[in-house]
Amino acid sequence: MQSPTTGTTSAFNTPMDRITVLEQDRSLLSLMTIIRDVNTQHRDFSSAVEKVVRRLISSALNHVPAEEYTVTTPIDTIYKGLRFTKGVCGVSILRAGASMEQVLRDTWTGPLSFGKLLIQRDEETSIAKIYYSKLPASICNDLVLLLEPMLATGGSVIKAVETLTDHGVPEESIVLVNVVSSQKGLEVVTGRFPALKIVSAAVDADLTAQNYISPGLGDFGDRYYGTC
Repeated sequence: MQSPTTGTTSAFNTPMDRITVLEQDRSLLSLMTIIRDVNTQHRDFSSAVEKVVRRLISSALNHVPAEEYTVTTPIDTIYKGLRFTKGVCGVSILRAGASMEQVLRDTWTGPLSFGKLLIQRDEETSIAKIYYSKLPASICNDLVLLLEPMLATGGSVIKAVETLTDHGVPEESIVLVNVVSSQKGLEVVTGRFPALKIVSAAVDADLTAQNYISPGLGDFGDRYYGTC
């Protein structure tokens, strides 16, 4: 993988338009410093996350198909613009993924729906299992933004994408929207789903023995919802 200091990166023989890492400018790095700091309190953590997610969602929406569209401006001249040709469905991997829903509501102005997936890893087998799934009937016609802030081993994301494709969603119509990925998680997920698109704010090199992303930011859900 290229260094995350670039905006778009090619990884593991994945085409360059499949994995996007946000530009690591000072604004983003300052926000990431806040959310990675163990001393950051719940409200400041949530506020900084929201700002990062706004950048992620804006980038992810560039994958929505569009067509040229011409309009007449108020001074009677022609503007050649575009309009989107698909709706968007945001699918949250609970509970952390739900934290990204409001930003999507605020950002996307076209047809929008939401789905929910509850996925947990079996403590004995470490295999991810679906415990709850609620998806819109029209999801096959939309670009699906799979909302999951943390990508560690990749097990939950793989189970989520399998669930979506089992419901008829084409793999190439799914975009994983992610705050922090581990390099191993990216390898696993892109190896399993070569057509999946991924938009991430950061890629960390390591996993701990307990499969936490390192340096990471701890348990995202606990820190976002103030339950730690």
